Amino acid sequence: MNEHSVFEILDGRHDSGLVLLADHATNIVPEQYGRLGLPESAFGRHIAYDIGIEALTRRLSAQLGVPAVMSRFSRLLIDPNRGEDDPTIIMRISDGAIIPRNHPISAEEWQYRIETYHRPYHQAVANVIAQVAEASGKAPLVLSLHSYTPAWKGVPRPWHAAVLWDTDDRAVRPLIAALEGEGDLLIGDNEPYDGALKGDTMYRHCMTAGIAHALLEVRQDLIGHDEGVEAWANRLAPIFARLNADPMLHEYRIHPSRTGPYPAHPITP
Repeated sequence: MNEHSVFEILDGRHDSGLVLLADHATNIVPEQYGRLGLPESAFGRHIAYDIGIEALTRRLSAQLGVPAVMSRFSRLLIDPNRGEDDPTIIMRISDGAIIPRNHPISAEEWQYRIETYHRPYHQAVANVIAQVAEASGKAPLVLSLHSYTPAWKGVPRPWHAAVLWDTDDRAVRPLIAALEGEGDLLIGDNEPYDGALKGDTMYRHCMTAGIAHALLEVRQDLIGHDEGVEAWANRLAPIFARLNADPMLHEYRIHPSRTGPYPAHPITP
């Protein structure tokens, strides 16, 4: 992989029918941005990336033998899990931290980041999904991996993991049931965030295309170390495999979005 790539594709069997995604896998910022004017400590925080998700995605991809796409730039630079017209695609303030290189920001720089980082990542996602669909001869199942903080503004988040979704619950319901079936987990259903976000990765690549999917959030303190990553990979791999074996999750079915009507023309990278 080129060290300057804005995405990384983990190899796997395209005929498996399963694709893993990690929108916020890394805290990388190109040297030209000088850490965006932030102290180095900011890049160890959740504002820069989803802690634990790169390692978890690598482990799951290897265990399941399936392809994965991971971003190679920090969400502080530009957030790939936002639509191009979303004003929060480039954050000026994140969890109380002002980002100097993002405020003020010119229209030219805003567009440069979209064209240089955001669109190439989504093109890679679209390409892998298409390759898996072609190789498997069916609609892929797409599972997106994220993590969240144990508390927000002093309020603890009790869930060990959560599943976010819009209206397509085909993969969501069995995933939640399987996780709750573990017996020792409290699972959030569209907690602590709502999964209906117009233009985000799941909307763009799955909702508008009728592809079954789910976005899984794991609490960061549970996967912020090697032992936790290994434990959650071992927990999730058989669950993901069972989901992927369900033929109902490999059919194209378009569901309406809670965010409103779909655009007249498909969203393209």
